[in-house]
Amino acid sequence: MARRSGPGPAPLGPADPRRLGDYRLTGRLGAGGMGVVYAAVDRAGRPVAVKLVHAALAADDEFRRRFRREVTRARQVPPFCTAAVLDADTDHEPPYLVFEYIDGPSLHEDVEQRGPLAPADLHSVAIGMATALTAIHGAGVVHRDLKPSNVLLAPGSPKVIDFGIAQDGQPASAVTHPHQLAGTIAYMAPERFDAAPVTTAADIFSWGLVVAYAGTGRNPFDADSPSSIAGRILTQHPDLSGLPDPLRQVVAAALAKDPAARPDARELLDRLLLTEPRPASYRPVVSDRAALKSRSRRRRFGAILACLVLAAAAVAVMSGPHLNNRQSPAQPSVPVEPTGGTPLFSDPLSRSGQWMYTDRGGDAICTITDALHATRLDRGVTLCIGPHMRLTGSHSIAVDAVLDNAGSCAAIWLFWTGEHGGYVVRICQNDISLAIDRGSDRRVLAGLRMTRPLQLNHPLNLKILASTTQVVVFLEHRYLGSFALPAGDRKDGADVLGLSVDALTAKPPFGVTYANVDIRTYGS
Repeated sequence: MARRSGPGPAPLGPADPRRLGDYRLTGRLGAGGMGVVYAAVDRAGRPVAVKLVHAALAADDEFRRRFRREVTRARQVPPFCTAAVLDADTDHEPPYLVFEYIDGPSLHEDVEQRGPLAPADLHSVAIGMATALTAIHGAGVVHRDLKPSNVLLAPGSPKVIDFGIAQDGQPASAVTHPHQLAGTIAYMAPERFDAAPVTTAADIFSWGLVVAYAGTGRNPFDADSPSSIAGRILTQHPDLSGLPDPLRQVVAAALAKDPAARPDARELLDRLLLTEPRPASYRPVVSDRAALKSRSRRRRFGAILACLVLAAAAVAVMSGPHLNNRQSPAQPSVPVEPTGGTPLFSDPLSRSGQWMYTDRGGDAICTITDALHATRLDRGVTLCIGPHMRLTGSHSIAVDAVLDNAGSCAAIWLFWTGEHGGYVVRICQNDISLAIDRGSDRRVLAGLRMTRPLQLNHPLNLKILASTTQVVVFLEHRYLGSFALPAGDRKDGADVLGLSVDALTAKPPFGVTYANVDIRTYGS
C-alpha cells in the first residue's frame, strides 16, 4: 500500500480516527478519490496500511455493493509483486481495507528525484509490473488505475497497489474537470474516453505508459493540458524515443489503439523474459554520490528474481485435482509424495498430552477432545503448540485436517520458534499460500489458486515436505504445489498446527480440526 511522499507519515489530524477495529492508526500516508490511507499497526505491533473509504462514497448503496464484491475478488489476487489485502470490514461505517505495508518510494517519486531508470532497472520494473498484472487479471480483477504513483519500489521488487477496489469505471468524458483527473487521464487507454467497458486490455495500455515514463521521465503523449493529452492518446502515435530496444517494441505493442491488438499480461511477461536489456549508454556516473545512487538502485531491483519465482509458481506444473494445470511437455516431472523416512513423532491427537496442553487465550482457543480443535472468534491466527522439536533438515509433516466453516484455513507453521517465528503454509478453500511470520516481518511469499473449492467438513489428508530450499505440499497423496524458501534465512525449529482466517466476508466462529499427525525426517 502507498507509503508516503516524504520522510514519513504525516501526523493524525483532529478529525482522524485513532483506531479502526484491531488496528491502531499512527499517521496519514495520503488521500485520494476513494479514501484516506493511514499508517497503522495490528495487535502484534506489525505495520500495515489502512484505507478508510470516504463517507460520501460509503453512503452510496451501489458503491457499497460493488465495494463488497470487489474486496472479495481483490483478496484472491496472489501476492506476485502486488500489495496483499490482509483484512477488511465492509460493514464498518465507513468501510475500510487493510493492506500490506510497503516501505519504499513510488516509481513517480523515484523518477522525479533521480531521473529515468537505467535499462537494466527499467527492464526489472517492467517485468515486475507485468507479473503483478498477470496475478491481478488471473483473479478476475481489472486494476483500472495503473500509474507511476501506484507502483511502489519496495526492497527486492516493485509492488503494484490500489488494484480494482471499487474504482470509478465510468468513461472519462469528465475531462471538463481537468484538475481532478489530470493524473488519471495521462495513463488511460483510449477506450476509457468513451462508453466502452473497462477490460484488462486497458491495464496493458497503462502498463506501456508507465514503463515509458519510467524509462524517459515523461509521458509518451505529453501535452500542456489534460484535454490535449486525451486527444493525443486517442489520435497520435506515442513518442517512445529514448526507450532502449527491445523493450521499446514491447511497449509499442502494449500501446496499440485497438484493445484486441494488445498482448495480454501473460504474453507481456513471456516477451519480457525472452529479451535482455542492453547496456546503458547514458546517465554516466559523474560523482561518488551518483555512483552511490546507481548502486542503491541496483540493490533495489537486483532481487526482482524473487518476484519472478513467485510468477513462475503461479504457472508451474500442477497435476493435482484442485489447482490450475498449465503443464507443458518441456516442464519437469511432477514431484511424488515421499515415503519411508525416519519416524520422529506420531500422535492421533485424540487425547491431551503428547501434542499440547489445552490453551485458552482470549478469542483464540486450542483444545483436544476427540481431536485437536483450533478455533477463533475473530479474524487472525491460532497456534496450537506441539512438542518443542528442533528440525533442521528435510522432514515431512502429515496430518488429517477438516475445514470446519467458510473462511477457515488449515495453517501449518514450519521451522517455528517462539522467539524467531517461522514460515506458515495456509490451505484454504480457494487457495494455498506460503508466508513468512517473523515478528515485524509478516508477508505472503507465494500463492496458488484452486480450480475448485475444497469441501468444508470433509477430511483432507495433507502432507508437507520441507527442506532448507523449498516447501512441497501434497493433498490426498497427490502433488498440490511447491514454494521456494528464501536463501540465507533461518530454517530450524518445530512444526506447529493451527488456524488462519481467510475470507473477509465469512462469519465467526472459525475452526479447523486435526487428527493423526506424523512427522518424519529424511537424510542427515
